[in-house]
Amino acid sequence: MKLISICPSNTELVAYLGLTTALIGIDNFSDWPEEINSLPRLGPDLDIDMDKVEELQPDLVLASLSVPGMERNIKELEKRKIPYVIVPNPQTLQEVGESLLFVGQVTKTDDKASTLYERFTRIIKYYHSLSLQVENEKTVYWEWWAKPIFSPGAGNWLTEVSRLAGGRNIFEDKTVASVQTDGEDVRLRNPDVICVVWVGVQKKKITPKLIIKRPGWEHMNAVKDNQLYILDEPLYCRPSPRLLNGLAKIGYLLHPDIYPKYSEGDDLLINSELENSL
Repeated sequence: MKLISICPSNTELVAYLGLTTALIGIDNFSDWPEEINSLPRLGPDLDIDMDKVEELQPDLVLASLSVPGMERNIKELEKRKIPYVIVPNPQTLQEVGESLLFVGQVTKTDDKASTLYERFTRIIKYYHSLSLQVENEKTVYWEWWAKPIFSPGAGNWLTEVSRLAGGRNIFEDKTVASVQTDGEDVRLRNPDVICVVWVGVQKKKITPKLIIKRPGWEHMNAVKDNQLYILDEPLYCRPSPRLLNGLAKIGYLLHPDIYPKYSEGDDLLINSELENSL
């Protein structure tokens, strides 16, 4: 089966199922695993070059509606009669796991998907058990974008990740998936920890000093206690099983006395050292 993925999370789902050799083209933002980097690039996920897609003659295109504006890709695939499926747009970790099952079904790798799904579920239960040991949860502010400021609300998996890591998203009182707010609102909520994961921006390009200099932020608990972290955006902002790695990392940062240390490059779903704990 010749596959094309037109968003990073779909590419990662394909990789977990062991199908990277079936990929014949990917979007510009897909960057994991490394072996996909030699594949033809088809443009950014909101502006896929459908002429190139058509030329590659895929058996199946894995599309998505996880980012507003991807509808145009679906319309163009339909217009050109290119075979495709829309991978579900998950809002919870459980739904991310179910996306594995979906892609496994359409690519005829059901057994592999089921095995991964069972392990995925065990990992979530393990981190839930750790969270029950936390007596003093820490409030966490997640920043997706800076101008204007966007942060996840209750309808996003990062609220769940926060809870499993022994924390609480300061915007979990907002039912939406994404909250547009401002620096003063964040200051008044006074988080214990600040996690910056600007969507599509590599962490090396983010300057912590500029964040700290926002009016009044020097008085926040997170800044005074040096609890501002610039994290790897792909581990937190994509609906893929790599969110588990992000969970492991933030869990250890919040409560190193309870959560196991996360080793950079470790992947909980395929080669984790946590096997004996699950």
